[in-house]
Amino acid sequence: MASPKSPTRPTEQNPQPPSFHDYLPAMAGNLGGEGLIGELCNGFELLMDREKGVITFDSLRRNAAAVLDLGDLTDEDVRCMIKEGDFDCDGALNQMEFCVLMFRLSPDLMEASRCLVTEAIEEEFGDCSRRRH
Repeated sequence: MASPKSPTRPTEQNPQPPSFHDYLPAMAGNLGGEGLIGELCNGFELLMDREKGVITFDSLRRNAAAVLDLGDLTDEDVRCMIKEGDFDCDGALNQMEFCVLMFRLSPDLMEASRCLVTEAIEEEFGDCSRRRH
């Protein structure tokens, strides 16, 4: 997210959020599933608080600025990022929450995952309508 003064932040004059390129599907294609998860885990380690082993507000604030050049994030931006993925409501992101969040934020990867799950279910259980006759 951009700072409040940034021209890419949605405003009344410019209601569209900034566009971004979703690199996760390309990474998945190049690295495979295990490789992608490994890279997400590496990203988690770059952003986490080393003492606590999770991504905290402070570690995300500090490391997003240093590692990702996102120093213009507001405190509210950082809080929203943590809240979006914090499934256990402990105020931080563990490695699993971070990886799930990255998948959820990638529409193309989510669609591909849904297709793979559907194919696996159909392969495992077949067409239920054929069995009833």
